[in-house]
Amino acid sequence: MHIGILATGAPPGDLARTHGLYPDMVARLLGPDHRYSRYDVRAGTLPAVATECDAYVVTGSAAGVNDGLDWVDALAAFLRSARGHARLIGICFGHQAIAHAFGGTVVKAPQGWGLGLSRYDLAAPVAGLAGQVVAMASHQDQVTQAPAGARVLASNGFTPCAALAYADGQALTLQFHPEFDADYSQALIAAHTAPDIGDALRAAATRSLDGASDNAAIGAWLNRYLETGSSA
Repeated sequence: MHIGILATGAPPGDLARTHGLYPDMVARLLGPDHRYSRYDVRAGTLPAVATECDAYVVTGSAAGVNDGLDWVDALAAFLRSARGHARLIGICFGHQAIAHAFGGTVVKAPQGWGLGLSRYDLAAPVAGLAGQVVAMASHQDQVTQAPAGARVLASNGFTPCAALAYADGQALTLQFHPEFDADYSQALIAAHTAPDIGDALRAAATRSLDGASDNAAIGAWLNRYLETGSSA
């Protein structure tokens, strides 16, 4: 499958030297059986037509969909044009961007940052996972109202719409980061410079990494969606 990775952000500081860029992480998560093209969305690069690739993955970003950025508007327009013509996956900012483009609501969480390895309740079993899924969170904005035709697949007390499946297999999106391994997650927590990430939150987020993630199972889940269009 030909997958277009719509890069909307990059690791902070010099973390990319050791851990790679977000498209590298997405390609590692989905595996070598696909052909990948990369698009620097922040620089104004998007596919010329929606059918240029079979599927698109929108990466994470430090930007927010409500920041008034021209490239975010261009991305939203492209996603609307691609809907129904290519499979869509969104991760963190990508999850928010797809919801925003399709009529959902994205806000800055009043409770602050979601940071660290987090546990989400599943509405139904997926990809061999039953009950809950565990993955890295690193976000302040989040989807609070899903677009019409989308259903919530995962949630917790902090994040009500942690994973969304769109009607007819049009998109599968995740607020969490299955592409972040433990080493990168630890480096990212240490590198975060947001003034509202205090010592207690940073320490708790770092301790959370002692647990195991479900990244491999989530990667299999995303590949199943790419192959079949099913979110189950």
